[in-house]
Amino acid sequence: MKADPSAFRSRRRFLGETGCAALSSLPMLNTLLNLQLSGSIAQASTPGASEYRAIVCLFLTGGMDSFNMLTPRDNTGYAEYFAERGSTISLPQASLLPITPLSTDAQGRSFGLHPGMPEIQTLFQAGHAAFVANVGTLVQPTTLTTYNNGAATLPVGLFSHSDQEEQWQSSTPDHRSGIGWAGRMADLIHSINTNNVVSMNVSLDGANVWQTGNNVFEYAITQDGATALNNYTEKWQTESGTVQRRSAGVDGLLALQYQNLLQSSYAQSERSALDAFDQFSQATSPALPNGATFPSTTLAQQLEMVVKTINGRSALGMTRQTFFLQNPGWDHHDDVIGNMSAMVPVISQAISAFYNALTLIGMQNQVTLFLVSDFGRTLTSNGKGTDHAWGGNMLVVGGSVAGQRIYGQYPSLYNNNPLDVGRGRLIPTTSVDQYFAELALWLGVSPASLPLVLPNISRFYDINSGVSPVGFLP
Repeated sequence: MKADPSAFRSRRRFLGETGCAALSSLPMLNTLLNLQLSGSIAQASTPGASEYRAIVCLFLTGGMDSFNMLTPRDNTGYAEYFAERGSTISLPQASLLPITPLSTDAQGRSFGLHPGMPEIQTLFQAGHAAFVANVGTLVQPTTLTTYNNGAATLPVGLFSHSDQEEQWQSSTPDHRSGIGWAGRMADLIHSINTNNVVSMNVSLDGANVWQTGNNVFEYAITQDGATALNNYTEKWQTESGTVQRRSAGVDGLLALQYQNLLQSSYAQSERSALDAFDQFSQATSPALPNGATFPSTTLAQQLEMVVKTINGRSALGMTRQTFFLQNPGWDHHDDVIGNMSAMVPVISQAISAFYNALTLIGMQNQVTLFLVSDFGRTLTSNGKGTDHAWGGNMLVVGGSVAGQRIYGQYPSLYNNNPLDVGRGRLIPTTSVDQYFAELALWLGVSPASLPLVLPNISRFYDINSGVSPVGFLP
C-alpha cells in the first residue's frame, strides 16, 4: 500500500497549529506503527571529546539537472554532451568553470562546473569537496540488458517524485517506508551522546523520513533556532496577563497523570520538547566568531543555525549529530538554463559560507555535508527543459573529504550509450546505499551493523572487505 505523503504534511501542520515547532514527532504514534527493527544493536565505544562528527544532508527537491552541474569540458566530451542535449539545455563550453581532478577520468575527459559555482570550484581545487558520479536508487546491480528483458527488479515508483524522494531518505528502494536511514542509524548510535534531551537528529525542515527512526526522531528547529509553545515561558510566574495564564495552564495540563496511553505519551513528549527548547536555546545563543558571515538567503541562514548548533555541541552533550535541510524548486521541465542560473549560486555561496564558519570554530574536519536529490534529469530536452530521469551527480564537502576527485563512474553522454534506458535516463553506476554507507561508517556505525541501517547494502558492498564503499571519506 502506497504511503500517503500528505500524512507527513498533516503531521507537520498539526504540530504547527499546536504551536510546538520544537516537538516535531509523536514518538508513541511512530513507535506503535514502526516496530520492525530487528537484529543486534551496534556496540559503539564512547568517543573522546575531540571525536565529534556530524553529517549534513542538503536535499535539492524536484530533481536537480546535475549534468549541468558537473559537465565534460574537453572538446570530445563536450561535443558528446552538446550533441545529446542540444542548444536549448546546454551550457556554453567557455562558461564552464575548470576543475582539475587528481584522479584521471577513464575516458580522458576534463570537467567543468556550472558557471554559478565559483565558490565550489575553490573548495574543490583546495581538496575540500568532491563529486560522486551517476548515483541513484537501485534494488540490485542493473544493466541495460536486465532492464530491457525485465530481469532486474527496479525501484518502486521509478521516476516518481514522491517515491524517489522517500527512497533517497529511507534507502529501501524495494518497498515504501516511513523510516529513514538516519533514523535507523540514530537508533543504533544515539547513546554515544551523553545527553539525549535534544535528539541527535536536527531538522531545519520539520518532519522528514530521513531522520525518523523507531525510537529516535528529528528535533525540528527554524533558521532562528528552536521554537517553544506560543505564549509559553517556563518562568511564567514573572509574566503577566495572557502569557502567565497560558503558561500556567500548559504546565497544569502536562502535570496530569493521564490514563489514556496516547494522551499520556503526547503530554510527556510535549514536556520533553519544552525542556529541549530551554537547553537548545542556551547552547546555541553564543555568537559565532568574527568572519563567520552568511548570505541573506534562507538556505544560508539555515546553515548558519547548523553551525551554531555544532558550536553548542558540548552544552548539548553531543558527539554525533545529523542535520536535514531542503532546498525546493529543482523540477525544471521549463527553462532549465535560466532557473539553474538563479538557483545554483545560492547553493554555492551558502555552502562556502558554511565551510568557512566551520573552519573558524575549528570543526571543518568533523562535519561532512552531502547533496541528494530525487533523481537526475534526462540528457535530452523536452523542448523547454528536462524531465525526470535516474542517475545523477552529487557533491560532498568537508575537511575530512578526500577531495579534488570525481568518484564512481562518470558516464558517457553520447546517444544510446550502454546505460541509457531512453532519452538519456541513465542507469546509476553507484547506488545510494554505497553513497550512504560511506557516510554512516564515517559517523560511527560498525561494518557489522551497516545492514541494520542500510538493508540493501549487501547487494553492492562487502561489509567484511575492509575497504570504503566509495572512497571519499577515510
